Amino acid sequence: MVKSKFITQTDMKVGLIGDEDTVTGMVLAGIGHVDGQGRKNFMIVDSKVHRKDIEDKFLELTERKDIAMILITQGCAEEIRMSVDAYAKSGKVVPTVMEIPSKEQPYDPRKDSVMQRVAFFLPSAMALMGIEA
Repeated sequence: MVKSKFITQTDMKVGLIGDEDTVTGMVLAGIGHVDGQGRKNFMIVDSKVHRKDIEDKFLELTERKDIAMILITQGCAEEIRMSVDAYAKSGKVVPTVMEIPSKEQPYDPRKDSVMQRVAFFLPSAMALMGIEA
């Protein structure tokens, strides 16, 4: 008889979708994981990767029970903005989706769903940062 394994906080992982430099750095820092079924918790996106593949990986990561947070570069998030926004509107908090900057594209806080919430609840904070809502 096989014992069933319960996922605890110490078993939770970080998912990652981004450009090669971002993913390589994070994997070298220890984020990368491949389970016994060959599922990776990261995806490298380059010019050859189709939008559908990015969206499928994002949906896979949001449905996995062992993923606590998904880091996605803002450029990749822009390609699948509809899915990212739909997940944010679903009300789920685990896994949390965080948009991060990459080397290729400057960070735009007006496109980040977390910063949009900050702007909604605290518009003066956005103004102090020099960001027009």
